[in-house]
Amino acid sequence: MGTSTPTRRRGTIQLGGIQLLAVMVALMWAIELINKIDGQGLNQDGIEPRNVDHLWAIFTAPFLHAGFQHLESNTVPFVFMGVIIALKGAKRLALVTIIVILVSGLGTWLIAPGNENIVGASGVVFGYATYLFTRGVFNRDVLELLVAVVVGVVWGAALLASIVPQAGISWQDHACGAIGGVVAAALLSRERKPTSGAAGPAGGARLAAGP
Repeated sequence: MGTSTPTRRRGTIQLGGIQLLAVMVALMWAIELINKIDGQGLNQDGIEPRNVDHLWAIFTAPFLHAGFQHLESNTVPFVFMGVIIALKGAKRLALVTIIVILVSGLGTWLIAPGNENIVGASGVVFGYATYLFTRGVFNRDVLELLVAVVVGVVWGAALLASIVPQAGISWQDHACGAIGGVVAAALLSRERKPTSGAAGPAGGARLAAGP
């Protein structure tokens, strides 16, 4: 009975992460349905490089796509890698996603050609991938390193191929998303936790472990 409460709490945390992931995916599909009816008119809210008045679009662009085929190609890896991150809870998934969106969006806004309008969740997908690749290194966690190997085997070749410049595909978004994932792994690293069991002066309370 002593382990039932922690187990239930872990299950609740994981369920919250999965629910948040499901909401994000449902939102993407609902937006694309509206976009399709509107003749892809919503895509004007994509990233327009170096357009200061349109900088806010870094937050909307990941939820917009150039069609259902584009959305489907992003949804599969988004869900595959998103589920792994979501098992750490909704807070972790939200933080990783926000950091990746900011880094990938700002980076793309800065370096992509000025005549483009960039939409799609592929930058976030790349961020999820590199977050999973590198978090085990920052956390010095063998299990997380094994997860990184699995992700690399399943998606590594496809992700590397997508960084190669191709017509109609923003390699800048992919590359900046990848950088965002590493930034997220570094910022959310458990290395900031105090050493387990460390105590202050006699009578003092132990420091609480970080997230």
